[in-house]
Amino acid sequence: MTDVCFTVDYEPDCPPYMTRTFRGVEEATAPLLALLREEGVPATFFSTGVVAERYPAAIDAIVQGGHELGCHGHTHRKFPDLPAAEAREEIETSAAILRRHAPVTSFRAPNLVFPDAYLRFLADAGFTLDSSQARYKAAWWRRDRGAMPPLRRIPASATSSVLRLPRPLREAYLSALDGPVVLFVHPWEFVDLRHTDLRLDCRFATGETAFRRVRAVLRFLARRGARFVTMRELAAAPAA
Repeated sequence: MTDVCFTVDYEPDCPPYMTRTFRGVEEATAPLLALLREEGVPATFFSTGVVAERYPAAIDAIVQGGHELGCHGHTHRKFPDLPAAEAREEIETSAAILRRHAPVTSFRAPNLVFPDAYLRFLADAGFTLDSSQARYKAAWWRRDRGAMPPLRRIPASATSSVLRLPRPLREAYLSALDGPVVLFVHPWEFVDLRHTDLRLDCRFATGETAFRRVRAVLRFLARRGARFVTMRELAAAPAA
């Protein structure tokens, strides 16, 4: 049985292309929580501090739904662009805001890019898991496999747009993934962005189609014997 963690990067709309709107948070949170409840899937929501400040009731609904609350930085700025002092402030500020709602020990950087030199800031801030790497990015394969970071690192398995592909393509891709499988989506993917000028991978099959296909993904994995867990549960499991 493969452990599968379904995660949500809970952020402004499609940064860095939009960023000033929050339609995904406003329009997709309730139906996404309903979908997860109906499918019996616990999720980890990596929220920015800004979203938590603007939409505290949405954060409370996530926690009350039995989901894990994780941290996605404060402003969704890219950590490689930040000097060390600002990176530490991003982490500490967002952690303090989010921990008003629930314990927060899992972290994921925006765009799944996080300098190794900043890992100590996560450890100092009480994080035990970092999911800021991705198996589909070259940096994962170039990593120092002998390094022992101060916290557990579990990468994302597939980019979010894979879950919106037509069924034959997405099921073939998902079937080839090694466990544990870490999937992620964004709330703005569940808003119809098909007629915007965004990049194709950001706008195709968004809105209701995204809801249908994500539900189909969860059911496909369940039929294959997946055990749905949160990132906190993955962090507590013995390393492979």
